[in-house]
Amino acid sequence: MQFHPQPQPGPATPWAFPAPERGALPNGLTVLRCDRPGQKLVAVEVFLAAPLEAEPKGLDGVATIMSRAFTEGTDKHSAEEFAAELERCGATLDAFADHPGVRVSLEVPVSRLPKALGLLADALRAPAFADGEIERLVRNRLDELPHEAANPSRRAAKQLSHELFPADLRMSRPRQGTEETVKNIDSAAVRAFYEAHVRPATATAVVVGDLTGIDLDAVLAETLGAWTGDTAAPRPVPAITADDTGRVVVVDRPGAVQTQLLIGRIGADRHDRVWPAQVLGTYCLGGTLTSRLDRVLREEKGYTYGVRAFGQVLRSAEDGTGAAMLAISGSVDTESTGPALEDLWKVLRTLAAEGLTDAERDVAVQNLVGVAPLKYETASAVAGTLADQVEQHLPDDFQAQLYARLAATGTVEATAAVVNAFPVDRLVTVLVGDASRIVEPVRALDIGEVTVVS
Repeated sequence: MQFHPQPQPGPATPWAFPAPERGALPNGLTVLRCDRPGQKLVAVEVFLAAPLEAEPKGLDGVATIMSRAFTEGTDKHSAEEFAAELERCGATLDAFADHPGVRVSLEVPVSRLPKALGLLADALRAPAFADGEIERLVRNRLDELPHEAANPSRRAAKQLSHELFPADLRMSRPRQGTEETVKNIDSAAVRAFYEAHVRPATATAVVVGDLTGIDLDAVLAETLGAWTGDTAAPRPVPAITADDTGRVVVVDRPGAVQTQLLIGRIGADRHDRVWPAQVLGTYCLGGTLTSRLDRVLREEKGYTYGVRAFGQVLRSAEDGTGAAMLAISGSVDTESTGPALEDLWKVLRTLAAEGLTDAERDVAVQNLVGVAPLKYETASAVAGTLADQVEQHLPDDFQAQLYARLAATGTVEATAAVVNAFPVDRLVTVLVGDASRIVEPVRALDIGEVTVVS
Protein backbone atom coordinates (compact mmCIF):
# COMPACT_ATOMS: atom_id res chain seq x y z
CA MET A 1 0.00 0.00 0.00
CA GLN A 2 1.34 3.39 -1.00
CA PHE A 3 0.66 6.34 1.25
CA HIS A 4 0.65 9.93 0.13
CA PRO A 5 3.24 12.06 1.93
CA GLN A 6 1.96 13.92 4.95
CA PRO A 7 1.18 17.57 4.12
CA GLN A 8 3.54 20.01 5.74
CA PRO A 9 2.40 23.37 7.14
CA GLY A 10 3.54 26.47 5.35
CA PRO A 11 5.32 29.36 7.02
CA ALA A 12 3.30 31.40 9.48
CA THR A 13 2.17 34.73 8.10
CA PRO A 14 1.16 37.87 10.01
CA TRP A 15 -2.59 38.41 10.42
CA ALA A 16 -4.64 41.47 11.25
CA PHE A 17 -8.35 42.12 11.23
CA PRO A 18 -9.28 43.33 7.72
CA ALA A 19 -9.19 47.08 7.21
CA PRO A 20 -12.22 48.47 5.33
CA GLU A 21 -12.30 51.27 2.80
CA ARG A 22 -14.76 53.98 3.83
CA GLY A 23 -16.81 56.14 1.45
CA ALA A 24 -20.25 57.61 0.90
CA LEU A 25 -22.91 57.75 -1.79
CA PRO A 26 -24.47 61.02 -2.98
CA ASN A 27 -27.65 60.22 -1.02
CA GLY A 28 -25.65 60.29 2.23
CA LEU A 29 -25.37 56.52 2.76
CA THR A 30 -22.02 55.63 4.34
CA VAL A 31 -20.34 52.61 2.74
CA LEU A 32 -17.60 50.39 4.13
CA ARG A 33 -16.15 47.89 1.67
CA CYS A 34 -13.66 45.13 2.31
CA ASP A 35 -12.25 43.03 -0.53
CA ARG A 36 -11.63 39.44 0.61
CA PRO A 37 -10.18 37.41 -2.28
CA GLY A 38 -11.60 33.93 -2.43
CA GLN A 39 -14.78 34.80 -0.50
CA LYS A 40 -17.31 34.10 -3.22
CA LEU A 41 -20.23 34.48 -0.80
CA VAL A 42 -20.59 38.22 -0.26
CA ALA A 43 -21.95 39.54 3.02
CA VAL A 44 -23.75 42.88 3.27
CA GLU A 45 -24.74 44.45 6.58
CA VAL A 46 -26.85 47.60 6.73
CA PHE A 47 -27.18 49.51 9.99
CA LEU A 48 -30.22 51.76 10.36
CA ALA A 49 -30.19 54.34 13.14
CA ALA A 50 -33.66 53.43 14.41
CA PRO A 51 -33.00 52.66 18.10
CA LEU A 52 -35.50 51.01 20.41
CA GLU A 53 -35.59 54.11 22.60
CA ALA A 54 -37.21 55.92 19.64
CA GLU A 55 -40.25 53.63 19.69
CA PRO A 56 -43.41 55.57 20.58
CA LYS A 57 -44.92 55.08 24.00
CA GLY A 58 -47.12 52.00 24.12
CA LEU A 59 -45.63 50.58 20.90
CA ASP A 60 -42.63 48.63 22.19
CA GLY A 61 -41.84 46.09 19.48
CA VAL A 62 -42.68 48.26 16.48
CA ALA A 63 -38.99 48.28 15.44
CA THR A 64 -38.99 44.47 15.49
CA ILE A 65 -42.16 44.25 13.39
CA MET A 66 -40.71 46.79 10.95
CA SER A 67 -37.46 44.85 10.62
CA ARG A 68 -39.35 41.62 9.91
CA ALA A 69 -41.55 43.40 7.37
CA PHE A 70 -38.55 44.38 5.22
CA THR A 71 -38.73 40.90 3.67
CA GLU A 72 -42.51 40.98 3.17
CA GLY A 73 -42.85 42.82 -0.12
CA THR A 74 -42.03 46.14 -1.77
CA ASP A 75 -43.62 48.53 -4.24
CA LYS A 76 -42.43 46.17 -7.00
CA HIS A 77 -43.03 42.71 -5.52
CA SER A 78 -45.56 41.05 -3.25
CA ALA A 79 -44.23 39.11 -0.27
CA GLU A 80 -44.32 35.85 -2.25
CA GLU A 81 -42.67 37.42 -5.30
CA PHE A 82 -39.96 39.03 -3.17
CA ALA A 83 -39.14 35.69 -1.52
CA ALA A 84 -39.01 34.03 -4.95
CA GLU A 85 -36.63 36.69 -6.29
CA LEU A 86 -34.30 36.20 -3.35
CA GLU A 87 -34.36 32.46 -3.91
CA ARG A 88 -33.46 32.88 -7.58
CA CYS A 89 -30.41 34.84 -6.46
CA GLY A 90 -29.44 32.19 -3.95
CA ALA A 91 -29.60 34.97 -1.35
CA THR A 92 -30.73 35.19 2.25
CA LEU A 93 -32.06 38.41 3.79
CA ASP A 94 -32.62 38.82 7.52
CA ALA A 95 -33.22 41.75 9.85
CA PHE A 96 -33.53 42.37 13.57
CA ALA A 97 -33.92 45.30 15.95
CA ASP A 98 -31.80 45.99 19.03
CA HIS A 99 -31.12 48.94 21.30
CA PRO A 100 -28.69 50.78 18.95
CA GLY A 101 -30.84 50.31 15.84
CA VAL A 102 -31.94 47.89 13.13
CA ARG A 103 -29.57 45.57 11.27
CA VAL A 104 -30.37 44.13 7.84
CA SER A 105 -28.12 41.27 6.66
CA LEU A 106 -27.73 39.93 3.13
CA GLU A 107 -25.63 36.99 1.92
CA VAL A 108 -25.40 36.18 -1.78
CA PRO A 109 -23.01 34.54 -4.27
CA VAL A 110 -20.80 37.22 -5.76
CA SER A 111 -22.14 36.54 -9.27
CA ARG A 112 -25.65 37.57 -8.13
CA LEU A 113 -24.60 40.57 -6.05
CA PRO A 114 -26.06 43.31 -8.32
CA LYS A 115 -29.49 41.64 -8.44
CA ALA A 116 -29.53 40.98 -4.67
CA LEU A 117 -28.43 44.53 -3.84
CA GLY A 118 -31.30 45.74 -5.97
CA LEU A 119 -33.75 43.70 -3.92
CA LEU A 120 -32.18 44.96 -0.70
CA ALA A 121 -32.44 48.53 -1.95
CA ASP A 122 -36.13 48.01 -2.80
CA ALA A 123 -36.79 46.63 0.69
CA LEU A 124 -35.19 49.69 2.30
CA ARG A 125 -36.44 52.26 -0.19
CA ALA A 126 -40.09 51.23 -0.56
CA PRO A 127 -41.24 48.45 1.78
CA ALA A 128 -44.88 47.55 1.25
CA PHE A 129 -45.95 47.27 4.90
CA ALA A 130 -49.21 45.75 3.65
CA ASP A 131 -51.96 45.57 6.25
CA GLY A 132 -52.32 41.80 5.93
CA GLU A 133 -48.60 41.15 6.27
CA ILE A 134 -48.23 43.40 9.32
CA GLU A 135 -51.22 41.73 10.97
CA ARG A 136 -49.64 38.33 10.36
CA LEU A 137 -46.30 39.45 11.79
CA VAL A 138 -48.03 40.83 14.87
CA ARG A 139 -49.91 37.55 15.37
CA ASN A 140 -46.65 35.63 15.00
CA ARG A 141 -44.97 37.83 17.57
CA LEU A 142 -47.85 37.38 20.01
CA ASP A 143 -47.58 33.62 19.52
CA GLU A 144 -43.88 33.76 20.40
CA LEU A 145 -44.40 35.46 23.75
CA PRO A 146 -45.75 32.45 25.72
CA HIS A 147 -42.83 30.33 24.48
CA GLU A 148 -40.34 32.98 25.62
CA ALA A 149 -42.05 33.20 29.02
CA ALA A 150 -41.64 29.42 29.37
CA ASN A 151 -37.93 29.59 28.56
CA PRO A 152 -35.98 29.97 31.84
CA SER A 153 -33.02 31.82 30.31
CA ARG A 154 -35.27 34.30 28.48
CA ARG A 155 -37.34 34.82 31.60
CA ALA A 156 -34.22 35.46 33.66
CA ALA A 157 -32.91 38.02 31.15
CA LYS A 158 -36.25 39.85 31.16
CA GLN A 159 -36.30 40.00 34.96
CA LEU A 160 -32.69 41.18 35.22
CA SER A 161 -33.35 44.11 32.86
CA HIS A 162 -36.48 44.96 34.84
CA GLU A 163 -34.49 44.94 38.07
CA LEU A 164 -31.48 46.92 36.89
CA PHE A 165 -33.05 49.78 34.95
CA PRO A 166 -35.74 52.34 35.86
CA ALA A 167 -39.14 51.71 34.29
CA ASP A 168 -38.95 54.80 32.07
CA LEU A 169 -35.72 53.60 30.42
CA ARG A 170 -36.32 51.47 27.31
CA MET A 171 -33.63 49.01 28.39
CA SER A 172 -35.82 47.93 31.31
CA ARG A 173 -38.39 46.42 28.94
CA PRO A 174 -38.21 43.46 26.52
CA ARG A 175 -36.52 44.32 23.23
CA GLN A 176 -39.31 42.87 21.11
CA GLY A 177 -42.18 44.24 23.14
CA THR A 178 -44.84 42.73 25.36
CA GLU A 179 -48.32 41.43 24.67
CA GLU A 180 -49.80 44.77 25.77
CA THR A 181 -47.64 46.78 23.35
CA VAL A 182 -47.34 44.43 20.38
CA LYS A 183 -51.13 44.09 20.00
CA ASN A 184 -51.29 47.88 19.45
CA ILE A 185 -49.04 47.73 16.39
CA ASP A 186 -50.57 48.12 12.93
CA SER A 187 -49.29 49.02 9.48
CA ALA A 188 -49.78 52.74 10.12
CA ALA A 189 -47.58 52.57 13.24
CA VAL A 190 -44.90 50.63 11.38
CA ARG A 191 -44.88 53.08 8.48
CA ALA A 192 -44.75 56.07 10.82
CA PHE A 193 -41.73 54.62 12.62
CA TYR A 194 -40.07 53.86 9.28
CA GLU A 195 -40.65 57.36 7.91
CA ALA A 196 -39.39 58.97 11.11
CA HIS A 197 -36.15 57.01 11.46
CA VAL A 198 -35.10 55.12 8.32
CA ARG A 199 -33.16 57.15 5.75
CA PRO A 200 -29.85 56.76 3.86
CA ALA A 201 -28.22 59.76 5.52
CA THR A 202 -28.20 57.99 8.88
CA ALA A 203 -27.49 54.48 7.57
CA THR A 204 -24.30 52.56 6.84
CA ALA A 205 -23.79 49.65 4.45
CA VAL A 206 -20.90 47.20 4.91
CA VAL A 207 -19.94 45.03 1.91
CA VAL A 208 -17.42 42.21 2.38
CA GLY A 209 -16.33 39.53 -0.10
CA ASP A 210 -14.34 38.85 -3.25
CA LEU A 211 -14.98 42.05 -5.21
CA THR A 212 -12.50 41.28 -8.00
CA GLY A 213 -13.89 42.36 -11.35
CA ILE A 214 -16.94 44.07 -9.82
CA ASP A 215 -17.50 47.78 -10.31
CA LEU A 216 -18.95 48.15 -6.84
CA ASP A 217 -19.32 51.92 -7.18
CA ALA A 218 -21.57 51.46 -10.20
CA VAL A 219 -23.57 48.65 -8.58
CA LEU A 220 -24.12 50.67 -5.42
CA ALA A 221 -25.11 53.76 -7.41
CA GLU A 222 -27.77 51.80 -9.29
CA THR A 223 -29.17 50.06 -6.19
CA LEU A 224 -28.70 51.58 -2.74
CA GLY A 225 -27.83 54.90 -4.39
CA ALA A 226 -31.42 55.18 -5.64
CA TRP A 227 -32.70 55.26 -2.06
CA THR A 228 -33.66 58.80 -1.12
CA GLY A 229 -34.54 60.58 2.09
CA ASP A 230 -33.83 63.74 4.02
CA THR A 231 -31.38 64.25 6.84
CA ALA A 232 -32.36 64.06 10.48
CA ALA A 233 -31.35 65.99 13.57
CA PRO A 234 -29.36 63.95 16.09
CA ARG A 235 -31.58 62.32 18.69
CA PRO A 236 -30.99 63.17 22.35
CA VAL A 237 -29.67 60.07 24.09
CA PRO A 238 -31.01 59.41 27.59
CA ALA A 239 -28.45 58.59 30.27
CA ILE A 240 -28.21 54.95 31.32
CA THR A 241 -28.85 54.60 35.02
CA ALA A 242 -29.00 51.32 36.91
CA ASP A 243 -29.51 50.03 40.42
CA ASP A 244 -26.99 47.26 41.11
CA THR A 245 -27.60 47.05 44.85
CA GLY A 246 -26.77 43.47 45.80
CA ARG A 247 -30.00 41.47 45.97
CA VAL A 248 -31.64 38.22 44.89
CA VAL A 249 -34.89 37.89 42.93
CA VAL A 250 -36.47 34.46 42.62
CA VAL A 251 -38.87 33.95 39.71
CA ASP A 252 -41.07 31.18 41.02
CA ARG A 253 -41.47 28.08 38.84
CA PRO A 254 -43.19 25.49 41.08
CA GLY A 255 -41.96 21.98 40.40
CA ALA A 256 -38.89 23.07 38.40
CA VAL A 257 -36.07 20.52 38.60
CA GLN A 258 -33.43 23.10 37.63
CA THR A 259 -32.65 26.67 38.59
CA GLN A 260 -31.57 29.15 35.95
CA LEU A 261 -28.94 31.58 37.27
CA LEU A 262 -28.35 35.06 35.87
CA ILE A 263 -26.15 37.38 37.92
CA GLY A 264 -25.39 40.82 36.55
CA ARG A 265 -24.81 44.53 36.65
CA ILE A 266 -23.77 47.22 34.17
CA GLY A 267 -20.20 48.31 33.53
CA ALA A 268 -17.80 49.91 31.09
CA ASP A 269 -18.53 49.85 27.36
CA ARG A 270 -16.09 49.44 24.47
CA HIS A 271 -15.00 53.08 24.48
CA ASP A 272 -13.61 52.77 27.98
CA ARG A 273 -9.87 52.13 28.14
CA VAL A 274 -10.51 49.29 30.61
CA TRP A 275 -12.45 47.29 27.99
CA PRO A 276 -9.57 45.04 26.78
CA ALA A 277 -8.57 44.15 30.35
CA GLN A 278 -12.23 43.58 31.23
CA VAL A 279 -12.62 41.23 28.25
CA LEU A 280 -9.50 39.31 29.22
CA GLY A 281 -10.35 39.05 32.92
CA THR A 282 -13.95 38.04 32.24
CA TYR A 283 -12.74 35.32 29.90
CA CYS A 284 -10.47 33.96 32.64
CA LEU A 285 -13.42 33.98 35.04
CA GLY A 286 -15.98 32.25 32.84
CA GLY A 287 -15.24 32.40 29.14
CA THR A 288 -14.46 28.76 28.43
CA LEU A 289 -14.53 25.22 29.80
CA THR A 290 -11.17 25.78 31.49
CA SER A 291 -12.20 28.99 33.27
CA ARG A 292 -12.41 29.29 37.04
CA LEU A 293 -16.18 29.05 37.27
CA ASP A 294 -16.35 25.92 35.15
CA ARG A 295 -13.38 24.37 36.92
CA VAL A 296 -15.12 24.66 40.28
CA LEU A 297 -18.85 24.40 39.54
CA ARG A 298 -18.63 21.90 36.70
CA GLU A 299 -15.47 19.85 37.06
CA GLU A 300 -14.99 19.77 40.84
CA LYS A 301 -18.57 19.95 42.13
CA GLY A 302 -20.65 18.66 39.20
CA TYR A 303 -23.40 21.23 39.76
CA THR A 304 -23.80 22.24 36.13
CA TYR A 305 -22.98 21.54 32.50
CA GLY A 306 -21.40 24.96 32.25
CA VAL A 307 -21.35 28.52 33.62
CA ARG A 308 -20.35 31.52 31.55
CA ALA A 309 -19.26 35.05 32.35
CA PHE A 310 -19.58 37.66 29.60
CA GLY A 311 -19.92 41.33 28.73
CA GLN A 312 -22.62 42.41 26.26
CA VAL A 313 -22.65 45.98 24.97
CA LEU A 314 -26.00 47.70 25.46
CA ARG A 315 -25.05 51.06 24.04
CA SER A 316 -21.61 52.37 23.18
CA ALA A 317 -20.83 56.06 22.95
CA GLU A 318 -17.72 58.19 22.65
CA ASP A 319 -18.87 60.57 25.39
CA GLY A 320 -18.90 57.87 28.03
CA THR A 321 -22.69 57.51 28.24
CA GLY A 322 -22.61 53.92 27.01
CA ALA A 323 -22.76 50.75 29.07
CA ALA A 324 -22.37 47.00 28.86
CA MET A 325 -24.22 44.24 30.67
CA LEU A 326 -21.76 42.19 32.73
CA ALA A 327 -23.24 38.84 33.66
CA ILE A 328 -22.72 35.27 34.83
CA SER A 329 -25.16 32.72 33.47
CA GLY A 330 -25.82 29.01 33.89
CA SER A 331 -28.19 26.43 35.32
CA VAL A 332 -27.98 23.92 38.17
CA ASP A 333 -30.26 21.25 39.57
CA THR A 334 -32.68 22.57 42.17
CA GLU A 335 -31.03 20.97 45.21
CA SER A 336 -27.65 22.42 44.24
CA THR A 337 -28.86 26.04 43.96
CA GLY A 338 -27.64 27.12 47.40
CA PRO A 339 -24.30 25.27 47.31
CA ALA A 340 -23.61 26.41 43.74
CA LEU A 341 -24.18 30.06 44.62
CA GLU A 342 -22.03 29.69 47.72
CA ASP A 343 -19.16 28.29 45.67
CA LEU A 344 -19.64 30.92 42.97
CA TRP A 345 -19.27 33.67 45.55
CA LYS A 346 -16.19 31.89 46.91
CA VAL A 347 -14.66 31.99 43.43
CA LEU A 348 -15.30 35.74 43.20
CA ARG A 349 -13.89 36.40 46.67
CA THR A 350 -10.81 34.28 46.01
CA LEU A 351 -10.27 36.09 42.74
CA ALA A 352 -10.38 39.45 44.52
CA ALA A 353 -8.01 38.24 47.27
CA GLU A 354 -5.46 36.32 45.22
CA GLY A 355 -5.85 37.53 41.63
CA LEU A 356 -5.47 35.68 38.35
CA THR A 357 -2.39 33.63 37.55
CA ASP A 358 -0.04 34.30 34.66
CA ALA A 359 -0.96 30.90 33.25
CA GLU A 360 -4.66 31.83 33.18
CA ARG A 361 -3.85 35.10 31.47
CA ASP A 362 -1.65 33.40 28.86
CA VAL A 363 -4.31 30.81 27.99
CA ALA A 364 -6.95 33.52 27.66
CA VAL A 365 -4.77 35.59 25.32
CA GLN A 366 -4.04 32.56 23.18
CA ASN A 367 -7.72 31.66 22.97
CA LEU A 368 -8.91 35.18 22.24
CA VAL A 369 -6.10 36.37 19.97
CA GLY A 370 -4.68 33.14 18.58
CA VAL A 371 -7.94 31.89 17.08
CA ALA A 372 -8.97 35.22 15.58
CA PRO A 373 -7.90 34.27 12.01
CA LEU A 374 -10.25 31.27 12.19
CA LYS A 375 -13.06 33.34 13.67
CA TYR A 376 -12.94 35.71 10.72
CA GLU A 377 -12.59 33.23 7.89
CA THR A 378 -16.01 34.08 6.45
CA ALA A 379 -17.18 37.32 4.91
CA SER A 380 -20.23 37.37 7.17
CA ALA A 381 -18.07 37.30 10.32
CA VAL A 382 -16.01 40.26 9.09
CA ALA A 383 -19.09 42.20 7.96
CA GLY A 384 -20.86 41.59 11.26
CA THR A 385 -17.95 42.92 13.30
CA LEU A 386 -17.53 45.98 11.07
CA ALA A 387 -21.25 46.71 11.47
CA ASP A 388 -20.90 46.29 15.24
CA GLN A 389 -18.19 48.96 15.17
CA VAL A 390 -20.45 51.26 13.17
CA GLU A 391 -23.41 50.99 15.52
CA GLN A 392 -21.13 51.43 18.54
CA HIS A 393 -19.44 54.53 17.08
CA LEU A 394 -16.01 52.92 17.07
CA PRO A 395 -13.13 53.61 14.66
CA ASP A 396 -12.70 51.25 11.70
CA ASP A 397 -9.49 49.81 13.15
CA PHE A 398 -10.97 49.10 16.60
CA GLN A 399 -10.99 45.31 16.30
CA ALA A 400 -7.43 45.20 15.00
CA GLN A 401 -6.27 47.44 17.84
CA LEU A 402 -8.26 45.39 20.37
CA TYR A 403 -6.27 42.24 19.63
CA ALA A 404 -3.02 44.15 20.05
CA ARG A 405 -4.23 45.58 23.36
CA LEU A 406 -5.40 42.16 24.59
CA ALA A 407 -1.97 40.72 23.87
CA ALA A 408 -0.33 43.59 25.76
CA THR A 409 -2.61 43.38 28.82
CA GLY A 410 -0.89 42.02 31.90
CA THR A 411 -2.20 39.73 34.62
CA VAL A 412 -2.51 42.52 37.19
CA GLU A 413 -4.57 44.69 34.81
CA ALA A 414 -6.87 41.81 33.91
CA THR A 415 -7.37 40.96 37.58
CA ALA A 416 -8.25 44.53 38.53
CA ALA A 417 -10.72 44.80 35.66
CA VAL A 418 -12.62 41.58 36.38
CA VAL A 419 -12.73 42.22 40.13
CA ASN A 420 -14.19 45.69 39.46
CA ALA A 421 -16.62 44.18 36.96
CA PHE A 422 -18.00 41.60 39.42
CA PRO A 423 -17.87 43.03 42.97
CA VAL A 424 -19.46 40.52 45.34
CA ASP A 425 -21.63 43.15 47.05
CA ARG A 426 -22.95 44.85 43.87
CA LEU A 427 -24.53 41.98 41.92
CA VAL A 428 -28.20 41.46 41.12
CA THR A 429 -28.96 37.74 41.16
CA VAL A 430 -32.00 36.38 39.30
CA LEU A 431 -32.99 32.76 39.93
CA VAL A 432 -35.72 31.08 37.89
CA GLY A 433 -36.79 27.98 39.79
CA ASP A 434 -38.93 26.43 42.50
CA ALA A 435 -39.07 29.12 45.19
CA SER A 436 -40.34 26.73 47.86
CA ARG A 437 -37.09 24.76 47.62
CA ILE A 438 -34.46 27.42 46.94
CA VAL A 439 -35.41 30.57 48.87
CA GLU A 440 -34.25 29.47 52.32
CA PRO A 441 -30.87 28.02 51.22
CA VAL A 442 -30.19 31.19 49.24
CA ARG A 443 -31.29 33.49 52.06
CA ALA A 444 -28.83 31.72 54.36
CA LEU A 445 -25.94 32.79 52.10
CA ASP A 446 -26.49 36.47 52.98
CA ILE A 447 -25.69 37.72 49.49
CA GLY A 448 -28.55 40.22 49.48
CA GLU A 449 -32.23 40.66 50.24
CA VAL A 450 -34.30 37.86 48.69
CA THR A 451 -37.67 38.54 47.06
CA VAL A 452 -39.99 36.25 45.13
CA VAL A 453 -41.96 37.15 41.98
CA SER A 454 -44.15 35.05 39.72
